[in-house]
Amino acid sequence: MATVRILLVDDFAPFRIYVRRILEAHPEWEVIGEAGDGVTALQMAAEMQPDLILLDINLPRLNGIDVAQQIGATVQRSKILFLSSHCSQELVRAAMATGAMAYVVKWDADRDLLRAIITVMEGKSYVSNRLSGYELPIRRSLWPSG
Repeated sequence: MATVRILLVDDFAPFRIYVRRILEAHPEWEVIGEAGDGVTALQMAAEMQPDLILLDINLPRLNGIDVAQQIGATVQRSKILFLSSHCSQELVRAAMATGAMAYVVKWDADRDLLRAIITVMEGKSYVSNRLSGYELPIRRSLWPSG
């Protein structure tokens, strides 16, 4: 199985450390970079071409939804998984409308993040259970899994 190269984007450094520790427990996943703001995330995504980007919505300099829209136009092979504390239907809908493959609420990361990554890397969409009643524009990735 090929290593999944992950870019982790969140402005709260302690949360990035927490997520990195979860990911490092899985040898098939490698965090290749971390960004604390949207502009840096775009630069790193273009340079590193990660397989997966874990992306928060509230970011300095450029919010996560704008980042996801621009990444979709420039780094087409990267799958996006939103990892955010926001769970309003409008924000979740806007995030998923960018072409993101998943949305995990931060409060559910310990339960949902691993399952979400596996599902996304299989080319399927995923949303946290707490969002399951939402009507969302979920899209399938054009990038083949595997």
